[in-house]
Amino acid sequence: MNTPRLETKRLILRRFTERDLKALFDILRDEEVNRFLPWDTVKSIEETKRFYEERYASMYTLPQAYAYAICMKKDDYPIGYMTIDTEEPHDLGYGLCKEFWYRGIVTEAGRAVIDQVRKDGFAYITATHDRDNPRSGGVMRNLGMKYRYSYEEQWQPKNLLVTFRMYQLNLDGNDSRVYRRYWEDSAVHFIETEL
Repeated sequence: MNTPRLETKRLILRRFTERDLKALFDILRDEEVNRFLPWDTVKSIEETKRFYEERYASMYTLPQAYAYAICMKKDDYPIGYMTIDTEEPHDLGYGLCKEFWYRGIVTEAGRAVIDQVRKDGFAYITATHDRDNPRSGGVMRNLGMKYRYSYEEQWQPKNLLVTFRMYQLNLDGNDSRVYRRYWEDSAVHFIETEL
């Protein structure tokens, strides 16, 4: 089954369902939570349902998918999400309701999902964050990811010029591998030596 259910000490990681639309709406409508994410905030349950159908329900029809609702064990209610793309660059993405920030929840969820993709044969994963959002880089480092380079991108749909930092975790022991497409596609790319 794609998107296998995972459990950690505090969390249940499972598929989103249509019953979770209110929780997903609460996550996706928050300006602060979504400031550094690649979409605009949603304004209604109808928009949330479209987001769910495009980004979750459609993935659950594929043979392999990693698109999780992050839920506390005590109530199995979604407080965030985590995804890893099955296609290159195997990008890790996440978001969390701000009342749960600073508790290590995304790191705990990330370790479980990374363990799963390692078992499933992924050679590596990547993740990027806006340089203006250094806490996200802290999560990536906590997951064992290594900074590789920075690059500029005209980010859509928000149409902002963003400097991203790209992190990578090689799961197969090939520590010299670096995913280079972002570097090659960006006219402005560099390595920040102070990181």
